Amino acid sequence: MIYIVDNISNYLIYLFIIHFGFKLNLRKNKFFLGMSVLIVLLAGAFNIYFDTNSPIVYIFWSVISIILFFDDCLGRLIVLSVALMYFTGIIDTFSVILIQVVLIGGGVATTDLTWWMESAYLISFLVYFLVYSQLLKKNEVYLCDIEFRYKCALLIQGSIFQMFYNFVFVFFDENHAMYGWDAYIVFFISIVGVVYSIFLTLGLAIKNILSNRQNRDLQSFMYMQKQQYDYQLQQFVAIRRFKHDLVNHIGVIRELINEKKIRAVKKYIDTIWDIQDKFDLKIHTGDSFLDVIMNYYLYLSVKENVEFVVSGKLSENMYLEMFDITTLIGNILQNAIEATVKATVPKIRVELLEHKREFFIVVSNTIAEKINTKKDFFMTSKGDKVNHGFSLKNIVAIIEKYHGEYYVESIVENGEAIFKISIAIPRENRI
Repeated sequence: MIYIVDNISNYLIYLFIIHFGFKLNLRKNKFFLGMSVLIVLLAGAFNIYFDTNSPIVYIFWSVISIILFFDDCLGRLIVLSVALMYFTGIIDTFSVILIQVVLIGGGVATTDLTWWMESAYLISFLVYFLVYSQLLKKNEVYLCDIEFRYKCALLIQGSIFQMFYNFVFVFFDENHAMYGWDAYIVFFISIVGVVYSIFLTLGLAIKNILSNRQNRDLQSFMYMQKQQYDYQLQQFVAIRRFKHDLVNHIGVIRELINEKKIRAVKKYIDTIWDIQDKFDLKIHTGDSFLDVIMNYYLYLSVKENVEFVVSGKLSENMYLEMFDITTLIGNILQNAIEATVKATVPKIRVELLEHKREFFIVVSNTIAEKINTKKDFFMTSKGDKVNHGFSLKNIVAIIEKYHGEYYVESIVENGEAIFKISIAIPRENRI
């Protein structure tokens, strides 16, 4: 029976690490899920019948059960399952040694483990849970985000410590008469230090991820700012050219009046008026900086043949910092344009509302097909999922920074699939 419990314990640990650590989803086909569980139980029954815990059987059921349970690339699942077997084996060794030091005081070679091994799994799971709760979930990072060099460092680091402790612990067991409990206490503290060093390595890897994210956020902001600056520069150059030629235009009008060519004068004035009209901001929101952003994305929408409509007006400037308002509105409208150009009828609608206590911004755009907002809001459709998808998280981060709220929905109106995000931000600055 111990073999089945052993297999199930390992199985549950694998499922926990892969689902919560690597963000892989289980298969939708219940047949494969059932086969995954069945293989684990059959492997345990095989071990009971032959009274052995063959490494070949262990590797076989571990790899096959993971492949059947999770929906992902076959090659990736094989590599992931093998790596997990190796790393969890290292942590299990540390856990067993901890139990032996504290409760047994014996060596690996002379101690019958039986239920001690199952207790070790609880300690191992505690380590994985602490990694998940204190490092991964807290920083919104997954193990798949960690660079390959850090993953290798963890495996190599664990291997070195495991070989060292196996050798030293056997030495202690063979020479126990020479050493007292003080030696085992030191050994216990050193094992705890090893686990802590693994946490430090993971922490360093996560800090590197967060730093790269900040750099990408800054680069994204700088890119949007540059695009808006280039747009404003084009407008400025066009205005200077118009002003430079204004004297000539007045001269032409004067000559046409002198010649009493009234129709020609009206036509010429209409032409000049059309040119001048291009320089005016088409959208006025009530917030000067928001005007720049809205008119820039109106300009992009016209280039992409997207209908862009803004309704409503604010009575005063929003208190958001320039960086934040660019990140918030810029990312929303950029995502809206990228999504709506794939729709049959591309269009974007922005609604600005205000209340005594809150500003409301509602952005809706047509999309190719209705989506599940609860599942797919933070998912990117771009190929590079590591470097993309952060804009949506940045939008939420800005809203939360200003103690605001948001709501996303995907609906069908008049036969068109529409994505809508509604944002409410308090008027008073409570940062």
